[in-house]
Amino acid sequence: MPNGLRVVLSPDHTAPTATVAAYYAVGFRTEPRNRTGFAHLFEHLMFQGSQNLGKNEFIGLIQKNGGALNGSTRFDFTNYYEVVPAHKLETILWAEADRMRGLAITKTNLTNQQGVVKSEVRVNVLNQPYGGFPWLSMPQKANKNWNNAHNFYGDLKDLDAATLEDTKAFFKTYYAPNNAVLAVVGDFEPAEAKAWVQKYYGSIPSAPQPPKPDLTEPRQEQEQRFVQDDKLATKPALAFAYHMPERNTPEYYALVMLDQILLQGNDSRLYQALVQKRGYTDNVSGGINSDLGNQFNYNGPMLWMGSLVYDPTVQADSVVQVLDQEINRLARTGIDQATMDLAMVKIRSAFYDQVSGSDNFGRADLLAAFALFDNDPSRINRIESEFRKVTPELMKKTISEYLRPTNRTIITVNPLAKS
Repeated sequence: MPNGLRVVLSPDHTAPTATVAAYYAVGFRTEPRNRTGFAHLFEHLMFQGSQNLGKNEFIGLIQKNGGALNGSTRFDFTNYYEVVPAHKLETILWAEADRMRGLAITKTNLTNQQGVVKSEVRVNVLNQPYGGFPWLSMPQKANKNWNNAHNFYGDLKDLDAATLEDTKAFFKTYYAPNNAVLAVVGDFEPAEAKAWVQKYYGSIPSAPQPPKPDLTEPRQEQEQRFVQDDKLATKPALAFAYHMPERNTPEYYALVMLDQILLQGNDSRLYQALVQKRGYTDNVSGGINSDLGNQFNYNGPMLWMGSLVYDPTVQADSVVQVLDQEINRLARTGIDQATMDLAMVKIRSAFYDQVSGSDNFGRADLLAAFALFDNDPSRINRIESEFRKVTPELMKKTISEYLRPTNRTIITVNPLAKS
Protein backbone atom coordinates (compact mmCIF):
# COMPACT_ATOMS: atom_id res chain seq x y z
CA MET A 1 0.00 0.00 0.00
CA PRO A 2 1.15 3.65 -0.40
CA ASN A 3 1.90 3.87 3.34
CA GLY A 4 4.22 0.85 3.13
CA LEU A 5 1.92 -1.77 4.69
CA ARG A 6 2.36 -5.13 2.95
CA VAL A 7 -0.86 -7.14 2.72
CA VAL A 8 -1.09 -10.84 1.90
CA LEU A 9 -4.47 -12.39 1.06
CA SER A 10 -4.91 -16.18 0.96
CA PRO A 11 -8.54 -17.29 0.43
CA ASP A 12 -9.58 -20.71 1.71
CA HIS A 13 -13.28 -21.60 1.64
CA THR A 14 -12.91 -24.90 3.53
CA ALA A 15 -14.50 -23.52 6.71
CA PRO A 16 -16.45 -20.29 7.42
CA THR A 17 -13.66 -18.66 9.42
CA ALA A 18 -11.13 -15.90 8.81
CA THR A 19 -7.71 -15.34 10.36
CA VAL A 20 -6.08 -11.90 10.59
CA ALA A 21 -2.38 -11.72 11.51
CA ALA A 22 -0.53 -8.43 12.05
CA TYR A 23 3.27 -8.77 12.15
CA TYR A 24 5.59 -5.94 13.14
CA ALA A 25 9.30 -6.13 12.30
CA VAL A 26 10.52 -5.57 15.84
CA GLY A 27 11.49 -8.38 18.18
CA PHE A 28 13.96 -9.37 20.85
CA ARG A 29 16.96 -8.63 18.65
CA THR A 30 15.97 -5.13 17.58
CA GLU A 31 14.82 -3.57 20.84
CA PRO A 32 16.81 -0.56 22.11
CA ARG A 33 19.91 -1.05 24.26
CA ASN A 34 19.29 -0.53 27.99
CA ARG A 35 15.65 -1.39 27.36
CA THR A 36 15.84 -5.17 27.44
CA GLY A 37 12.40 -6.74 27.37
CA PHE A 38 10.87 -3.68 25.71
CA ALA A 39 9.57 -5.57 22.67
CA HIS A 40 7.84 -8.04 24.98
CA LEU A 41 6.49 -5.28 27.23
CA PHE A 42 4.94 -3.69 24.18
CA GLU A 43 3.15 -6.88 23.24
CA HIS A 44 1.27 -6.54 26.55
CA LEU A 45 0.55 -2.83 26.02
CA MET A 46 -1.18 -3.60 22.70
CA PHE A 47 -4.11 -5.09 24.63
CA GLN A 48 -4.64 -2.07 26.89
CA GLY A 49 -6.89 -0.05 24.58
CA SER A 50 -6.82 2.11 21.46
CA GLN A 51 -8.62 5.15 20.01
CA ASN A 52 -12.05 3.55 19.84
CA LEU A 53 -11.69 0.53 22.12
CA GLY A 54 -11.16 0.82 25.86
CA LYS A 55 -9.06 -1.38 28.13
CA ASN A 56 -9.68 -5.09 27.37
CA GLU A 57 -12.43 -4.23 24.86
CA PHE A 58 -10.37 -5.61 21.97
CA ILE A 59 -10.23 -9.01 23.68
CA GLY A 60 -13.94 -8.83 24.50
CA LEU A 61 -14.85 -7.97 20.92
CA ILE A 62 -13.13 -11.10 19.60
CA GLN A 63 -14.42 -13.45 22.27
CA LYS A 64 -18.03 -12.21 22.15
CA ASN A 65 -18.03 -12.95 18.45
CA GLY A 66 -16.91 -16.54 19.00
CA GLY A 67 -13.28 -15.87 18.09
CA ALA A 68 -9.85 -16.59 19.52
CA LEU A 69 -6.76 -14.40 19.68
CA ASN A 70 -3.19 -14.22 20.86
CA GLY A 71 0.05 -12.32 20.53
CA SER A 72 3.72 -13.14 20.95
CA THR A 73 7.20 -11.65 20.80
CA ARG A 74 9.86 -13.50 18.82
CA PHE A 75 13.45 -12.86 17.75
CA ASP A 76 12.56 -10.78 14.69
CA PHE A 77 8.92 -9.78 15.02
CA THR A 78 6.00 -9.20 17.34
CA ASN A 79 2.73 -10.67 16.12
CA TYR A 80 -0.98 -10.48 16.90
CA TYR A 81 -3.64 -12.71 15.40
CA GLU A 82 -7.36 -13.30 15.59
CA VAL A 83 -9.51 -16.17 14.28
CA VAL A 84 -13.19 -15.24 13.86
CA PRO A 85 -16.32 -16.37 12.03
CA ALA A 86 -15.94 -15.24 8.42
CA HIS A 87 -18.79 -12.70 8.57
CA LYS A 88 -16.87 -10.79 11.27
CA LEU A 89 -13.73 -10.23 9.17
CA GLU A 90 -14.47 -6.55 8.53
CA THR A 91 -14.99 -5.91 12.26
CA ILE A 92 -11.63 -7.44 13.15
CA LEU A 93 -9.77 -5.56 10.41
CA TRP A 94 -11.23 -2.35 11.83
CA ALA A 95 -10.20 -3.27 15.38
CA GLU A 96 -6.66 -4.30 14.45
CA ALA A 97 -6.23 -1.11 12.42
CA ASP A 98 -7.49 0.92 15.39
CA ARG A 99 -4.53 -0.38 17.43
CA MET A 100 -2.05 0.48 14.68
CA ARG A 101 -3.55 3.95 14.25
CA GLY A 102 -3.38 4.94 17.90
CA LEU A 103 -2.61 2.88 20.96
CA ALA A 104 -3.76 4.12 24.39
CA ILE A 105 -0.33 4.83 25.87
CA THR A 106 -0.82 6.20 29.37
CA LYS A 107 1.27 6.24 32.52
CA THR A 108 -1.31 4.01 34.23
CA ASN A 109 -1.23 1.41 31.45
CA LEU A 110 2.58 1.45 31.31
CA THR A 111 3.02 1.04 35.08
CA ASN A 112 0.40 -1.70 35.18
CA GLN A 113 1.99 -3.73 32.38
CA GLN A 114 5.53 -3.25 33.74
CA GLY A 115 4.24 -5.01 36.85
CA VAL A 116 2.57 -7.77 34.81
CA VAL A 117 5.74 -8.48 32.81
CA LYS A 118 7.96 -8.46 35.90
CA SER A 119 5.57 -10.92 37.52
CA GLU A 120 5.73 -13.09 34.40
CA VAL A 121 9.53 -13.11 34.54
CA ARG A 122 9.45 -14.15 38.19
CA VAL A 123 6.86 -16.90 37.62
CA ASN A 124 8.22 -18.31 34.35
CA VAL A 125 11.96 -17.90 34.90
CA LEU A 126 13.19 -16.92 38.35
CA ASN A 127 10.89 -19.15 40.41
CA GLN A 128 10.74 -22.21 38.13
CA PRO A 129 13.13 -25.16 38.04
CA TYR A 130 14.99 -24.96 34.72
CA GLY A 131 13.37 -21.53 34.24
CA GLY A 132 14.42 -20.11 30.88
CA PHE A 133 16.57 -23.17 30.20
CA PRO A 134 17.71 -23.33 27.49
CA TRP A 135 15.58 -21.03 25.30
CA LEU A 136 16.49 -17.89 27.29
CA SER A 137 19.93 -18.77 28.63
CA MET A 138 21.50 -20.39 25.55
CA PRO A 139 21.35 -17.40 23.15
CA GLN A 140 23.05 -15.27 25.83
CA LYS A 141 25.92 -17.76 26.11
CA ALA A 142 26.33 -18.95 22.53
CA ASN A 143 26.17 -15.54 20.82
CA LYS A 144 28.58 -12.61 20.94
CA ASN A 145 26.57 -9.81 19.27
CA TRP A 146 24.53 -7.88 21.89
CA ASN A 147 21.43 -7.97 19.70
CA ASN A 148 21.43 -11.77 19.79
CA ALA A 149 22.91 -12.23 23.25
CA HIS A 150 21.05 -10.01 25.73
CA ASN A 151 18.31 -11.07 28.14
CA PHE A 152 15.34 -10.52 25.85
CA TYR A 153 12.76 -11.36 28.52
CA GLY A 154 13.98 -8.23 30.25
CA ASP A 155 16.19 -7.31 33.17
CA LEU A 156 13.88 -6.07 35.95
CA LYS A 157 15.82 -2.80 36.29
CA ASP A 158 15.48 -2.11 32.55
CA LEU A 159 11.74 -2.80 32.66
CA ASP A 160 11.42 -0.34 35.55
CA ALA A 161 13.41 2.30 33.68
CA ALA A 162 11.05 2.47 30.67
CA THR A 163 9.40 5.91 30.48
CA LEU A 164 6.20 7.13 28.83
CA GLU A 165 8.32 9.03 26.27
CA ASP A 166 10.27 5.83 25.43
CA THR A 167 7.01 3.97 24.93
CA LYS A 168 5.41 6.58 22.67
CA ALA A 169 8.58 6.83 20.53
CA PHE A 170 8.79 3.03 20.25
CA PHE A 171 5.18 2.80 19.10
CA LYS A 172 5.48 5.62 16.57
CA THR A 173 8.59 4.05 15.04
CA TYR A 174 8.11 0.31 15.10
CA TYR A 175 4.33 0.03 14.91
CA ALA A 176 4.09 2.09 11.72
CA PRO A 177 2.48 0.45 8.66
CA ASN A 178 5.77 0.54 6.72
CA ASN A 179 7.27 -1.76 9.38
CA ALA A 180 4.37 -4.23 9.25
CA VAL A 181 2.70 -7.03 7.31
CA LEU A 182 -0.97 -7.92 7.43
CA ALA A 183 -1.93 -11.49 6.43
CA VAL A 184 -5.56 -12.48 5.94
CA VAL A 185 -6.37 -16.18 5.47
CA GLY A 186 -9.75 -17.89 5.24
CA ASP A 187 -13.25 -17.68 3.85
CA PHE A 188 -13.45 -14.28 2.12
CA GLU A 189 -13.54 -12.70 -1.33
CA PRO A 190 -10.22 -10.98 -2.10
CA ALA A 191 -11.76 -7.87 -3.69
CA GLU A 192 -13.97 -7.28 -0.65
CA ALA A 193 -11.13 -7.88 1.83
CA LYS A 194 -8.86 -5.59 -0.17
CA ALA A 195 -11.46 -2.80 0.00
CA TRP A 196 -11.79 -3.20 3.78
CA VAL A 197 -8.02 -3.10 4.28
CA GLN A 198 -7.82 0.05 2.16
CA LYS A 199 -10.67 1.62 4.11
CA TYR A 200 -9.24 1.02 7.58
CA TYR A 201 -5.48 1.03 7.02
CA GLY A 202 -5.03 3.35 4.04
CA SER A 203 -4.87 6.63 5.97
CA ILE A 204 -2.50 5.46 8.74
CA PRO A 205 0.75 7.42 8.18
CA SER A 206 4.13 5.77 7.68
CA ALA A 207 7.14 6.68 9.81
CA PRO A 208 10.90 6.95 9.19
CA GLN A 209 12.66 3.70 10.17
CA PRO A 210 16.03 3.49 11.93
CA PRO A 211 18.83 1.53 10.21
CA LYS A 212 18.51 -2.22 10.66
CA PRO A 213 20.97 -3.45 13.30
CA ASP A 214 23.90 -5.64 12.30
CA LEU A 215 22.97 -9.11 13.57
CA THR A 216 25.99 -11.02 12.28
CA GLU A 217 27.87 -13.40 14.56
CA PRO A 218 31.59 -14.19 14.28
CA ARG A 219 32.52 -17.73 13.27
CA GLN A 220 32.88 -19.79 16.45
CA GLU A 221 36.30 -21.46 16.63
CA GLN A 222 36.27 -23.02 20.12
CA GLU A 223 33.74 -25.01 22.08
CA GLN A 224 32.21 -23.08 25.00
CA ARG A 225 31.01 -24.73 28.22
CA PHE A 226 29.03 -23.17 31.06
CA VAL A 227 27.54 -24.41 34.34
CA GLN A 228 24.29 -22.93 35.63
CA ASP A 229 23.34 -23.45 39.30
CA ASP A 230 19.62 -24.01 39.81
CA LYS A 231 18.34 -23.89 43.37
CA LEU A 232 14.97 -25.36 42.35
CA ALA A 233 16.13 -28.23 40.10
CA THR A 234 16.43 -31.78 41.46
CA LYS A 235 18.11 -33.40 38.43
CA PRO A 236 20.99 -32.28 36.20
CA ALA A 237 20.22 -31.03 32.69
CA LEU A 238 22.28 -30.34 29.60
CA ALA A 239 21.72 -28.22 26.51
CA PHE A 240 23.83 -28.05 23.37
CA ALA A 241 23.71 -25.51 20.56
CA TYR A 242 25.43 -25.13 17.20
CA HIS A 243 25.40 -21.98 15.06
CA MET A 244 23.19 -22.50 12.00
CA PRO A 245 24.03 -21.81 8.35
CA GLU A 246 22.60 -18.60 6.98
CA ARG A 247 18.87 -18.85 6.36
CA ASN A 248 17.75 -20.01 2.86
CA THR A 249 21.20 -21.28 1.81
CA PRO A 250 21.61 -24.89 0.60
CA GLU A 251 23.32 -25.74 3.90
CA TYR A 252 20.35 -24.31 5.82
CA TYR A 253 17.99 -26.76 4.14
CA ALA A 254 20.46 -29.56 4.79
CA LEU A 255 20.62 -28.75 8.50
CA VAL A 256 16.82 -28.72 8.74
CA MET A 257 16.95 -32.28 7.37
CA LEU A 258 19.72 -33.21 9.83
CA ASP A 259 17.53 -31.89 12.64
CA GLN A 260 14.86 -34.39 11.59
CA ILE A 261 17.37 -37.26 11.50
CA LEU A 262 19.11 -36.44 14.78
CA LEU A 263 16.53 -34.83 17.04
CA GLN A 264 12.91 -34.90 15.90
CA GLY A 265 10.64 -37.74 16.95
CA ASN A 266 11.11 -41.10 18.65
CA ASP A 267 12.89 -42.48 15.60
CA SER A 268 15.62 -39.81 15.79
CA ARG A 269 19.22 -40.87 16.40
CA LEU A 270 19.57 -38.99 19.68
CA TYR A 271 16.29 -40.25 21.12
CA GLN A 272 17.21 -43.81 20.23
CA ALA A 273 20.73 -43.47 21.66
CA LEU A 274 19.98 -41.53 24.86
CA VAL A 275 16.50 -42.79 25.77
CA GLN A 276 15.94 -46.20 24.21
CA LYS A 277 19.45 -47.66 24.23
CA ARG A 278 21.09 -46.14 27.34
CA GLY A 279 18.19 -44.87 29.45
CA TYR A 280 20.02 -41.68 30.40
CA THR A 281 16.78 -39.67 30.13
CA ASP A 282 13.13 -40.04 29.16
CA ASN A 283 13.17 -37.34 26.49
CA VAL A 284 15.38 -35.19 24.25
CA SER A 285 13.84 -32.03 22.84
CA GLY A 286 14.84 -29.04 20.75
CA GLY A 287 15.30 -28.01 17.15
CA ILE A 288 15.78 -24.85 15.10
CA ASN A 289 14.30 -21.70 16.66
CA SER A 290 12.77 -24.10 19.18
CA ASP A 291 10.41 -22.68 21.82
CA LEU A 292 10.22 -19.36 19.95
CA GLY A 293 8.85 -20.36 16.57
CA ASN A 294 9.89 -22.74 13.83
CA GLN A 295 12.68 -23.20 11.31
CA PHE A 296 11.07 -20.74 8.87
CA ASN A 297 9.89 -17.70 10.84
CA TYR A 298 13.10 -15.95 11.85
CA ASN A 299 15.54 -13.64 10.10
CA GLY A 300 19.11 -13.65 11.37
CA PRO A 301 21.61 -15.92 13.09
CA MET A 302 20.06 -18.99 14.68
CA LEU A 303 21.05 -21.96 16.81
CA TRP A 304 20.30 -25.63 16.34
CA MET A 305 19.67 -26.60 19.93
CA GLY A 306 18.75 -29.65 21.98
CA SER A 307 18.28 -30.29 25.69
CA LEU A 308 17.53 -33.03 28.21
CA VAL A 309 17.10 -33.56 31.94
CA TYR A 310 19.08 -36.69 32.79
CA ASP A 311 19.67 -39.22 35.54
CA PRO A 312 21.93 -37.96 38.39
CA THR A 313 24.09 -41.09 38.10
CA VAL A 314 25.10 -40.08 34.55
CA GLN A 315 28.04 -37.76 33.87
CA ALA A 316 27.53 -34.77 31.57
CA ASP A 317 30.52 -35.90 29.50
CA SER A 318 28.75 -39.20 28.83
CA VAL A 319 25.84 -37.32 27.28
CA VAL A 320 28.18 -35.21 25.13
CA GLN A 321 30.03 -38.37 24.08
CA VAL A 322 26.78 -39.87 22.75
CA LEU A 323 26.01 -36.64 20.88
CA ASP A 324 29.45 -36.75 19.24
CA GLN A 325 29.12 -40.44 18.41
CA GLU A 326 25.82 -39.97 16.59
CA ILE A 327 27.03 -36.94 14.63
CA ASN A 328 30.36 -38.65 13.78
CA ARG A 329 28.53 -41.78 12.64
CA LEU A 330 26.56 -39.73 10.11
CA ALA A 331 29.74 -37.96 8.97
CA ARG A 332 31.69 -41.19 8.66
CA THR A 333 29.15 -43.48 6.99
CA GLY A 334 27.27 -40.83 5.05
CA ILE A 335 23.50 -40.56 4.76
CA ASP A 336 21.78 -43.06 2.49
CA GLN A 337 18.76 -42.33 0.34
CA ALA A 338 16.36 -44.19 2.65
CA THR A 339 17.37 -41.90 5.55
CA MET A 340 16.99 -38.83 3.32
CA ASP A 341 13.56 -40.01 2.20
CA LEU A 342 12.39 -40.54 5.78
CA ALA A 343 13.59 -37.07 6.77
CA MET A 344 11.68 -35.66 3.80
CA VAL A 345 8.49 -37.45 4.86
CA LYS A 346 8.80 -35.95 8.36
CA ILE A 347 9.48 -32.45 7.00
CA ARG A 348 6.50 -32.63 4.62
CA SER A 349 4.24 -33.95 7.38
CA ALA A 350 5.18 -31.13 9.78
CA PHE A 351 4.98 -28.49 7.03
CA TYR A 352 1.53 -29.50 5.79
CA ASP A 353 0.25 -29.84 9.35
CA GLN A 354 1.30 -26.25 9.84
CA VAL A 355 -0.21 -24.75 6.69
CA SER A 356 -3.49 -26.68 6.86
CA GLY A 357 -4.40 -26.29 10.54
CA SER A 358 -8.06 -25.67 11.34
CA ASP A 359 -7.43 -22.09 12.50
CA ASN A 360 -5.25 -21.19 9.47
CA PHE A 361 -2.75 -19.50 11.80
CA GLY A 362 0.16 -21.67 10.59
CA ARG A 363 -0.33 -20.51 7.02
CA ALA A 364 -0.81 -16.88 8.06
CA ASP A 365 2.39 -17.11 10.11
CA LEU A 366 4.53 -18.30 7.19
CA LEU A 367 2.97 -15.88 4.69
CA ALA A 368 3.56 -12.96 7.05
CA ALA A 369 7.13 -14.03 7.90
CA PHE A 370 8.11 -14.51 4.23
CA ALA A 371 6.57 -11.15 3.34
CA LEU A 372 8.30 -9.44 6.26
CA PHE A 373 11.76 -10.94 5.74
CA ASP A 374 11.92 -11.78 2.02
CA ASN A 375 9.22 -9.56 0.51
CA ASP A 376 8.08 -12.82 -1.08
CA PRO A 377 5.14 -14.64 0.56
CA SER A 378 5.00 -17.00 -2.44
CA ARG A 379 8.07 -18.72 -0.97
CA ILE A 380 5.54 -20.85 0.85
CA ASN A 381 4.91 -22.66 -2.45
CA ARG A 382 8.61 -23.49 -3.00
CA ILE A 383 9.60 -24.81 0.43
CA GLU A 384 9.21 -28.47 -0.46
CA SER A 385 11.18 -28.18 -3.71
CA GLU A 386 14.12 -26.55 -1.87
CA PHE A 387 14.44 -29.58 0.40
CA ARG A 388 14.37 -31.91 -2.60
CA LYS A 389 17.59 -30.26 -3.87
CA VAL A 390 19.54 -31.47 -0.81
CA THR A 391 22.04 -34.25 -1.63
CA PRO A 392 23.96 -36.68 0.62
CA GLU A 393 27.15 -34.80 -0.34
CA LEU A 394 25.68 -31.51 0.85
CA MET A 395 24.60 -33.16 4.11
CA LYS A 396 28.13 -34.40 4.72
CA LYS A 397 29.58 -30.95 4.00
CA THR A 398 27.06 -29.35 6.37
CA ILE A 399 27.92 -31.75 9.19
CA SER A 400 31.62 -31.02 8.73
CA GLU A 401 31.23 -27.24 8.88
CA TYR A 402 28.32 -26.72 11.28
CA LEU A 403 28.14 -29.74 13.60
CA ARG A 404 31.80 -29.60 14.61
CA PRO A 405 32.51 -29.43 18.36
CA THR A 406 34.27 -26.08 17.93
CA ASN A 407 30.96 -24.59 16.73
CA ARG A 408 29.21 -25.75 19.88
CA THR A 409 28.11 -24.27 23.20
CA ILE A 410 27.12 -26.52 26.11
CA ILE A 411 25.28 -25.48 29.27
CA THR A 412 24.85 -27.91 32.16
CA VAL A 413 22.43 -27.31 35.00
CA ASN A 414 23.78 -28.06 38.47
CA PRO A 415 20.74 -29.03 40.59
CA LEU A 416 20.82 -27.61 44.12
CA ALA A 417 17.37 -28.68 45.36
CA LYS A 418 16.91 -31.88 47.30
CA SER A 419 14.78 -34.46 45.52
